[in-house]
Amino acid sequence: MNTQYFDGLIVGGGLVGAAMALSLAEQGKHIALLEPSPPSLDLQSTDKHWDARIYAISPSNEAFLRSLQAWPEAQRIQSVLKMDVQGDAGGRIEFDAQAIHTPHLTSIVENRWLLQALWQRLHAYCNVTIFAHTATTLTQEIDAISLHLDNGDILSAPLLMAADGANSWVRSQTDIHTDSKPYHHHGIVANYQVQKPHGATARQWFKDGDVLAYLPLPEQQISIVWSSHQAQALMALSDAEFAEQVAAQGEHSLGKLTPIGKRFAFELILRRPANMYAPRIALLGDAAHTIHPLAGQGVNLGFGDVQALSQLLRLAKDWGSLKTLRSYEAQRLHAVRSMQMGCDGLFHLFKPQNTPLSWVRNSGLNMVNQLSGLKNHLIRQAMGL
Repeated sequence: MNTQYFDGLIVGGGLVGAAMALSLAEQGKHIALLEPSPPSLDLQSTDKHWDARIYAISPSNEAFLRSLQAWPEAQRIQSVLKMDVQGDAGGRIEFDAQAIHTPHLTSIVENRWLLQALWQRLHAYCNVTIFAHTATTLTQEIDAISLHLDNGDILSAPLLMAADGANSWVRSQTDIHTDSKPYHHHGIVANYQVQKPHGATARQWFKDGDVLAYLPLPEQQISIVWSSHQAQALMALSDAEFAEQVAAQGEHSLGKLTPIGKRFAFELILRRPANMYAPRIALLGDAAHTIHPLAGQGVNLGFGDVQALSQLLRLAKDWGSLKTLRSYEAQRLHAVRSMQMGCDGLFHLFKPQNTPLSWVRNSGLNMVNQLSGLKNHLIRQAMGL
């Protein structure tokens, strides 16, 4: 068996794993990136249709990705200048980039194109070795951890970084207990051409226990995320019927919606691993935490993990030491838990069972909307500013 030694091992080549590899590669470290299905780098062959997987990237994370030279081409990006959030009984809160003296609140970016930008940069570094294989077992030692691959190779390093998603294989090989809480909701994502201009405004409605978001795209298009307890019935509708339901739930604010591409549904589960590390292992992104998508902060938390860990490793003598891993968790845990609790609390606050709280939650939105100082502080925090 062939054993290869690296400064660090990364499992998972999605957005978070690729960003972690790129950040460490820029430090001159030798990194092994394990990704069974590397993305295509051929821009010409990439499907020009809009990806149903859309992310709202915060300005702080946009700056981070730009520093890695891994930001997609401008014509595939939509800047959000305003946000309009409506409750279920007259509550409303609005945010405006001009009010906080920033060019935009967030940037809407497709998964496929952002991933491609990261991987294109990765291939510019000779100190990143990509393994298109899967791991079968891992072995923890005192000063190293080893991955055994399905082709018989063994990869060894002081630290293994797990960015292999919500159902992380690496996490399952550890003693980390994970608290999983199903929302009994599914998220439905789809893209539409809209009749009326969206005005670079992200819109969100809380209605009947559901949460619907309109995210603006270039060329008078939007991407929608509908968190619903009736997803099965909604997915059974024809494209035209579902488009009408989306328009009605969004109060026909953008007129008729014409479907672009397919729609997809995914189960919503809150996952809280007890720790973000195990001996010689650091969890990142969805492997370390998942949240309700109503705030669009999932991947932003993941990029926050990358920045915190890469800065710690820049100075650490032993990447996988308990001191390093505890410092990583200490830096990230408050931000992660706060966002999880905030999204979870907001979701439950607007559940139909909480009808007695209707006046409180909607009045709360209106009150914060009137307190410009508090409102601007909240949005700047969410933006990472």
